[in-house]
Amino acid sequence: MTYLNFVSFFGIFGLCFVAWIFSEDRRVIPWRVIVWGIGLQLVLGYLVFQQPQTREGLRWFSELLDGLFASADTGARFVFGRLLVPPTGQEPYVLLPLRPDGTCPPGQVLLDDLTSVGNAAANYCTTNRLAYVFAFRALPAVVFFSGFMALLENLGIIQRVVDVFAKLFFWTMRLSGAEALSGAANIFVGIEAAIVVKPYLPKMTRSELCAILACCFGTAASSTLAIYVSFLRPVFPNILGHLVSASIIAIPACFVLSKILVPETGVPLTMGGIPKEDKSQKSDEDGELENAGGETMKRMSPMDATIIGALDGLKMAASIAAILILIVGLVDLVNQIFAWLATISDIFKVVNLPNIQGALFYPLTLLTGVSLDDSWTASVIIGRRLLETAIPPYQALAQAAKDGLISDRTVIIVSYALSGFAHLASVGIFVGGTISLIPSRRRDISDLGWKALFVGTLATLMISCIAGVFDDGSPSILGEKKKAQPVQVKPSATNSPSASPNVSPSASPTVSPSASPTTSPSGSPKASPSLPNSR
Repeated sequence: MTYLNFVSFFGIFGLCFVAWIFSEDRRVIPWRVIVWGIGLQLVLGYLVFQQPQTREGLRWFSELLDGLFASADTGARFVFGRLLVPPTGQEPYVLLPLRPDGTCPPGQVLLDDLTSVGNAAANYCTTNRLAYVFAFRALPAVVFFSGFMALLENLGIIQRVVDVFAKLFFWTMRLSGAEALSGAANIFVGIEAAIVVKPYLPKMTRSELCAILACCFGTAASSTLAIYVSFLRPVFPNILGHLVSASIIAIPACFVLSKILVPETGVPLTMGGIPKEDKSQKSDEDGELENAGGETMKRMSPMDATIIGALDGLKMAASIAAILILIVGLVDLVNQIFAWLATISDIFKVVNLPNIQGALFYPLTLLTGVSLDDSWTASVIIGRRLLETAIPPYQALAQAAKDGLISDRTVIIVSYALSGFAHLASVGIFVGGTISLIPSRRRDISDLGWKALFVGTLATLMISCIAGVFDDGSPSILGEKKKAQPVQVKPSATNSPSASPNVSPSASPTVSPSASPTTSPSGSPKASPSLPNSR
């Protein structure tokens, strides 16, 4: 144990103090929620990081979920082909021409040695490096997981797990039953968690509404975990299990901070217990009609539920792609403006968008317990999420880890800090979605949306503090990293020009970001991650 573990521990209370500074009523301090909420986080963190049995269970659970990812890849491979979605352990063909001397560049082999194309492939080389195309590798997993979670919900499995956590949160922190139930549902879903308590939303207090919205911002839906895992698995093999544990730990963190920022001054309608689903209102014909792909159908069977879930996942994947195109493009436009200003004045070589975001989050990043050497890079990565969503920062985190810019401890802490929807793009989704459920509370929800975003941001930093408290440097926390097999470069005999193969050579379609040499305010030469450069 080092002093950084103690920094992380006291950082938990530092974040509570930040929330109290901006509280609507500083005289009302929810001590029971604070004590039990932080206590639950510490217990869960201890189980995840320190107990060998729990860590072994987490490893087993990660391997189980890895099987689901493999199944998702199998479905995507059937649709898009082996070139864009290669089998596990195999690499796609990224063609490059031979050198003038008839040999392949370092790290590449002759395509003719790997295929049956024959002489047509003799003039081309391929690499063993994975060419990752985001649209074909990450987004299909969203579709698969959305359908799979719909199946589990239809079978009643999700409801049982949610009920256990709802009772835990209700009896320990003495929350209202509705907000405890909605918070527990957020472990697996996003804005859909508000639908679970829809009948109670119109009469909820401001504190309840803020808590429910904060849980949306502070956690990540299970269907999007596939995207984060695809980036970090090479440097953090156990990332999937830790992201699931982060979603669980984040719920009490959201409740603690939301109750400090917007204290409960009223009497919630469901203070007496967990609300139960009223099945008497349902018809004998399996419920309401639902629209799926323009066709009206009923959820009559698990297969119907799975299909509807997959179609919902398709809409979600399209939304993610659209938002990324917009947000990444806008951020790049702002970066171009700063680059132009840097030609006028040298001050804009330091005052640019990544550094501005890093400076805003630097004091909060220090509270998480990252080392001073890594603090600026970590702060820039965490700060980028506010404008860019969590996907580009996770890419940047993976690249920084591969380049050796940050330690394993920082990788773990920042992974937890990014595991939520606390960014501007989610404000419209969560606030707009909740308003559509209860239009009569439009003004309250619009006002509380920004506070909930603030709470969600602090909550993700709080669970990263929990990770920092219990990280002892054990290799079993990160997981065993698979070593890349050395590539044998086989020179070829000089070949006369021949017909080129059907596939034209092109650059690798990788999307991993590179670290741009952004200068930190302290003058440190350490590079900070930037957006993927498409030019």
